[in-house]
Amino acid sequence: MNQQKVGFFLKELRSEKSVTQAELAEMLGVSNRSISRWENGITMPDFDLLIELAKYYDVEVGEILDGGRRTNHMDTKTEELMLKIADYNNVEKEFFSKRMCVMFGAAIVGMIAYAVIDSLGLSGTEPYEAVVNVALGFALGTLLTGLLYASRYMAKIKAAKMRLVKGLQKKR
Repeated sequence: MNQQKVGFFLKELRSEKSVTQAELAEMLGVSNRSISRWENGITMPDFDLLIELAKYYDVEVGEILDGGRRTNHMDTKTEELMLKIADYNNVEKEFFSKRMCVMFGAAIVGMIAYAVIDSLGLSGTEPYEAVVNVALGFALGTLLTGLLYASRYMAKIKAAKMRLVKGLQKKR
């Protein structure tokens, strides 16, 4: 897939509809800058937005990804499958967002526990010292995990784990 070619095709489709980037952005609920990045081949729209664009421009998602029109058209089963994939992708993103909110909430509770115990001057006493260490460790671990998820390194780690699992399954 050539992002530059896809971007040029998206720009061409938008021009055919005589729509500005601002109008398209408002319709899709994204920024003008996102549209510009797609059309310049810098980034690609999310899968659910690709489906919206394909419907709006009356082309197939595959045509957008190929960066040009095709003569044969996608059947309805394939289109339904792609819509299901997009729905699944959205559910997965929503689940991930909720998980991240819970994790960061727990980290904030840990930091608050630390701040309260430290401000009372109890952090050096025996039972509270352990609580402070656990709270700080939990908060730091949660924040680092959040950074890994947000930076997309977690997806790479997950892919590496899946390769290891597949390798182990082949040995059996």
